[in-house]
Formats: sequence, structure tokens, C-alpha cells
Amino acid sequence: MNKTVLSVLLLTIPLWLGVRSADARTLTAQTWQVDGVERTGLIALPEYDGQTPAPVVFVFHGHGGTAAQASRSLAVHTAWPEAMVVYLQGLPTPGRLTDPEGRKTGWQGGPGEQGDRDLRFFDVVWQDLRDRRAFDLARVYACGHSNGGGFTYLLWAKRRSVFAAFGPSGSIAARDYGPLEPAPVFHIAGRQDTLVKFAWQERMTERLRRQHRCGPGEPKAGNVTLYPSAIGAPVATYFYDGGHTYPPEATGHLVAFLRGQIKR
Repeated sequence: MNKTVLSVLLLTIPLWLGVRSADARTLTAQTWQVDGVERTGLIALPEYDGQTPAPVVFVFHGHGGTAAQASRSLAVHTAWPEAMVVYLQGLPTPGRLTDPEGRKTGWQGGPGEQGDRDLRFFDVVWQDLRDRRAFDLARVYACGHSNGGGFTYLLWAKRRSVFAAFGPSGSIAARDYGPLEPAPVFHIAGRQDTLVKFAWQERMTERLRRQHRCGPGEPKAGNVTLYPSAIGAPVATYFYDGGHTYPPEATGHLVAFLRGQIKR
């Protein structure tokens, strides 16, 4: 653990003080102290059968969003009841494309920004979960939309060994992120996205397909195209007719993809 992390304080708050999910699955508010700053999130515990270790999915909201908002729009816990789903909350952060003053909540935009405070936040939460819960270390995933998708790519670049696969949406990996070690990825993009331009995202997925030695695309249900990989790191795309808003119908396809990815 980084020496600058002062402590981890876990507080559990009843749902009736926080957020209720659409399918009545409990979302528990939790708090951690990271470098003397209170950080928060919402956790959906899995429907555990007592025998099978649960997968874990980390979900990151977009710039100006909240963990509660992400739990409603991405709703990964609804689509995957057997998984522990962790919706983390960002802090006021200058955006690379909007909000240069940093009035809205979000995630560090690149390595070293904000003193890597969000990478350290993830490290604290990850260690805390490992200390307190039993889950499947071969099935840990990260996904997020917009700035949260960018942070998902940053976790890929800087914490690859933790994860089995990634699900970024409306985002790209900036050049200063460094190399991305091959990993399965499900990328969601709107063809009319004018903020994180669709052309940028399309080039991002083309780059990943080359790096992962992918074959021709195989159309699947909905808007999904799967590109099998010769090195075990498939790339899947969900390109939809829309702008920068996350498409809720994509979550079922995202979860179906993640379910099939196990860290080797």
C-alpha cells in the first residue's frame, strides 16, 4: 500500500439513507479515508450461493456525474446480480475537454494528475475489499462512461494485473497513459458523439484490434461486433446511433461479454 495512504475507514449506511436500485437490490453507501480525504461509493453485494466466488465490477461515472447516477444509467448490478458491483464517486476535477475550472466531479485525466489521487483511491478500495470479502480474483472488471471511461483506460494502463477485462464507453486512452497490455475490451461509442468524437473512438478500437491481432469482425446481437483475437484478447464494439449519452441498452451486452472473460 502507498505510504501516503493514511487509513481506511469503512462506514456502512442503511439504504434508506442513500440509493435504492431499480430491482430492489441493496446498494450500500460506504466511505474510505484516503490521504486524509473522505471518499465514497455505493456497493451492491452479490446474490451469493455460498459456493461460487463472486466476480467484481468497478463502475466509474462521467464528468459531472455521481455514483448514484451511474448505478441508474449503467445499472450493472441489475444486469449481473451474481457480481459485486462497486460504483465509486469522483471529486471536483478539471476536465480535459470541458470544465477547465474543475467545478464538477470526475476522475484524474491522466497519470500524475491530481497527484494520482484517484489511482490511490482505487488502491485503497481494492485492498479493503480483498481484506473483507471473498471473491473471484480471476474475474475483476472495470467499466465507465466518458471521463469514467477514460479512467477505465487509465486503470488498464496502470493497474492491468488486477483486471480480467475492461468496458470503456464514450472515451479514449490518451497518449500519455502509456502502453496498454493486451486485454479483452468492450468499447461503447455513439456515432454522433461530438464531445469525444466518434472518429477518435473508432481509431482507438482499430489500434486495439491491431495490437490484439484480431481477425475480421463477427456481427452479434444488437449493435455488437466481436473481433476474435489470436492472443486471447478479443475486442468487441457497440456502436450506436446517438451522441455522448450512455445507452442503457448496452449494459446487457457489456455484461454478456465480461462474463466470458477470465484472467489467465
